[in-house]
Amino acid sequence: MPHIKEPKSREPLWKEWDYKAQKKGVHHTVYSVSGDEFTGDWSDNKKEGKGTYKWKNNGSLYDGDWKAGKRSGFGTYSLPKKEGGYKKQYSGGWKNDKRHGYGTHFYTDEEYYEGEWYADKRSGWGRMYYADGSIYEGEWFDDHRSGQGMLRLANENRYEGSWKNGMKNGPGKFYYLDKGQVYLGTWLNDIAKCGEMTDFSRDEAPDATPYPIPKIEVANPAQVLADAEEQLPFDQD
Repeated sequence: MPHIKEPKSREPLWKEWDYKAQKKGVHHTVYSVSGDEFTGDWSDNKKEGKGTYKWKNNGSLYDGDWKAGKRSGFGTYSLPKKEGGYKKQYSGGWKNDKRHGYGTHFYTDEEYYEGEWYADKRSGWGRMYYADGSIYEGEWFDDHRSGQGMLRLANENRYEGSWKNGMKNGPGKFYYLDKGQVYLGTWLNDIAKCGEMTDFSRDEAPDATPYPIPKIEVANPAQVLADAEEQLPFDQD
């Protein structure tokens, strides 16, 4: 019986042409219609791996990891300086084109944040350095100081306690180290509402008060404070 040789199956030519036209592997600079530039790795017509992207509209530059066409992994975003060169604005983790994970963002020459990010917002643990010399270290949520944290002022006085929506909210302590006193109480929207002030290391304070705080003569000061706290309009969430 004669042997019939089957012809080899072949993909349509358009598939071959489409495959050859796709951007894949390492490429030199590719320009988009908007004038933006990308130099780096591609896979299936998407930026994948390492690469540098430059925006035409403001001259900003991203250098780092890419996944499925988006900034994901570790990367640095920089802005051009008037005198030439670039100034780093953010360096750290990215996910789906947003700051995510651990990273450092420079707001000004004097102000910057280092810590955790979630979907382009400060969330988790982080430390913020402010232009007035104060430093906040603690928990963040939705780009605000929220949870437990410490704010240390330039004169070394500090607050330790609860935060919500960027403000002191709930129980906390404020150490007036320059005066040798400490305030233990409850705050509402950055305002101390009720608490107790006591002496604290007065002998070491650089500008201690002339006289120590007198003894409390109220019969039940703890109950007085508890009653006052119950009147505060805290949110239940």
